Amino acid sequence: MSMNKEKRFRHLHEDSSTFVLPNAWDVISAKMFEEGGFKAIGTTSAGIAASLGYPDGQQLPIDKMIEVVERIVDAVDVPVSADIEAGYGETAEEVVRTVQKILEAGAVGINIEDGTGDLQHPINDLSSQTEMISAIKEYCRENDEELFINARTDLYWLKIGDPSTRLQRAMERVKAYEVAGADCIFVPGLYDKETIQKLRAEVSCPINLLIHPCLPSLKELSEIGIERVSTGSSPFRATVTLLKKMSEEIHNNQTFHEMTSGVLTYGEVAELADRTT
Repeated sequence: MSMNKEKRFRHLHEDSSTFVLPNAWDVISAKMFEEGGFKAIGTTSAGIAASLGYPDGQQLPIDKMIEVVERIVDAVDVPVSADIEAGYGETAEEVVRTVQKILEAGAVGINIEDGTGDLQHPINDLSSQTEMISAIKEYCRENDEELFINARTDLYWLKIGDPSTRLQRAMERVKAYEVAGADCIFVPGLYDKETIQKLRAEVSCPINLLIHPCLPSLKELSEIGIERVSTGSSPFRATVTLLKKMSEEIHNNQTFHEMTSGVLTYGEVAELADRTT
């Protein structure tokens, strides 16, 4: 089943139009995305961590993260790609062990980033990052495992270095990641249309971008040739924002419209949970 799902996930990156990968943080959010017609689901490390009371940045114990991924995989029929942040390891061997657990959980893809969370050294050395990607690819090859690797660079996300040379540095990284075995490259924080076009002209593998108010429309991104857009933690944060609005309404207006108008019924939500496998 995982093999079929991996192929289905890979084929989404071959369509002529940009597809949106929504990022879930629990079973119900994943089920809602599936009900909404999305053909695949990613996980959000920030959303999972915050929902369980942990800060983002690999502060959530890996076993808890794996458990959530496994529950999401078991609950939906569409392919699931897991955000493993920087791989929960400092060496290639440690990161491969994380990937083993992700494969056992049933995910067909991963998102692995080069941001370190260290203010003094915010981005991993290029050689170290490519070694990790190569090690993941080699492990999958040797063990006949299929895994779609989305390699993320955080140069734009963290605003690292001189803006005038950032694109050049990003291109150096994503091209190296592709050579190392990445199936797709992810550049969150990049939303300028002209810069996206320049990146597309230089990179041959699929490109993943992150939603942003200034990001070109899906129609424009399709015309440029961008394969995938992720929602990141935005759906989780939008949900938390709604909770904030509900609380404010009760305290300020003494009314309950935000939590009662047009919401799913108890039975509808219960039915979603009942349909999990």
